[in-house]
Amino acid sequence: MPADNSLSSRAAAGFTLVEMLIAVSVVSVLSSVAYPSFQGTLHKARRADALVALMQVQTAQERWRANHRSFGSLVDIGAPGVSSGGHYTLQVLNADSERYELVAVATGNQARDTACRHLKLTLDGATVTHASGSDARVANAAAVNRRCWSM
Repeated sequence: MPADNSLSSRAAAGFTLVEMLIAVSVVSVLSSVAYPSFQGTLHKARRADALVALMQVQTAQERWRANHRSFGSLVDIGAPGVSSGGHYTLQVLNADSERYELVAVATGNQARDTACRHLKLTLDGATVTHASGSDARVANAAAVNRRCWSM
């Protein structure tokens, strides 16, 4: 009987320091693998906010052009300068009678999405071009560009 009492008191004592260290190290390894994946998913979801905002501005540009002889600025077309989620600022560049350029620039935590920090949509005649990049040059390779513009 005394042997059983010592076993039950040992079991009731809790975890040992070694057991706790093993559990903490397993959790830290799992979180170090999962966190970057989570961040990537979060950046992609926020990028969708920019893509929707750019498409809304594109639609407003077409509406404006139908009633005027050229494309307009954000003020002209009545579009906001920030995406609905607030993760991107929007700009219209070089708007004239034949072409315009729309740029979405990541702000806040979304600016950590380095490869896709700048998204640029260009309409020239009937040709729409999508570009992306870490800076205003929007010089990503084609594969990275597709990843930035995919939802």
